[in-house]
Amino acid sequence: MNIGFDAKRLFNNFTGLGNYSRFVVEALIKNFPEHTYTLFSPKVRRHPDTDFFFNKPDVSIITPSETTVKFKLGSLWRTFGISGAVKKHKVQLYHGLSHELPRALPYGVKKVVTIHDLIFYRYPQFYNPIDVAIYKSKVKHATHVADHIVAISEQTRQDVIEFLKIDPAKVSVVYQGCHQNFKRELASQDLEEVKKKYGLPSKYILNVGTIEPRKNALLIVKALGQIDQKVKLVIVGRPTSYLDEVQKYVQDKKLMKRVLFIHKADFADLPAIYSMADVFVYPSLFEGFGIPLVEAITCKVPVITSTGSCFREAAGPSAVYVDTSDHQTLALEINQIVDNPQVRTMMVSESLEYIRKFEPEVIANDMMRVYQS
Repeated sequence: MNIGFDAKRLFNNFTGLGNYSRFVVEALIKNFPEHTYTLFSPKVRRHPDTDFFFNKPDVSIITPSETTVKFKLGSLWRTFGISGAVKKHKVQLYHGLSHELPRALPYGVKKVVTIHDLIFYRYPQFYNPIDVAIYKSKVKHATHVADHIVAISEQTRQDVIEFLKIDPAKVSVVYQGCHQNFKRELASQDLEEVKKKYGLPSKYILNVGTIEPRKNALLIVKALGQIDQKVKLVIVGRPTSYLDEVQKYVQDKKLMKRVLFIHKADFADLPAIYSMADVFVYPSLFEGFGIPLVEAITCKVPVITSTGSCFREAAGPSAVYVDTSDHQTLALEINQIVDNPQVRTMMVSESLEYIRKFEPEVIANDMMRVYQS
């Protein structure tokens, strides 16, 4: 089978959607070398994370013409021009890896699209109205023309069925896995260097994610007042205007010495930042999957996250779940983990067993079953 992919983010995005694209395509190439893979992208960037896809006999990389590039028409090519390239390269199945499918793909080409979340339907107040309109237009088109839809969690699958009125038989769950970066063995020297680089405390609660209302970092700050003074809070993430609200609370409660904000951490340093934490807390209101939970567990850190949404799917039965507005219970749960090494060990051991379902070979097999159906 010749399988085509929308590879724009695979080659040019080095965070969430890019990581997902590379994870899926690399897993398929490694586990199913009998197929051929055609990657379509308006531009291609060489990077340590993309080196794997070059110079492989079963992988073709297709970009637009020099004229299209010269006049900066890459987005137009990705929406309309790919159709001709798909036909030319005899692609049999085309997979849009992030909410989109090109217009007018050739008749006979099977179409699959991955939907990561529909948060812009549930919480439109967290987005620019123009962006919401664009997202909805792209998702509606893709889900209705697709032969099959991949949702990255059961929560997202249910949202696709509910909000977009899609036949449940048309939607399958194929989970996502975390980057190999988080599976590296770290020497004590590596940990010490990262600790010094960011000024990390000896004992800390960790939160990773954009500092925005939906991620709900303020809940952890509110819990700090009921947690041992020796335990600090480290929040890693890009700031938004919500940061002002969090910082005001920190200042009003005189918690400045207990909260460390890291607005830009090198991706290569994240495993060490995770690994040295006593507990990872992710009190988000809603996610499509919650990949930081899997990253934390991979780094052998116990996790506390939110009730509802997809969080139990990502973190499994051995994580702790609290209401997104209950900072008092959150404080109690943090204390229980920080003060009890045996609890921590048990949580990590059982959670590591749970996340084996997110290994590359499992996900590759699940995705291939979708394609072959």
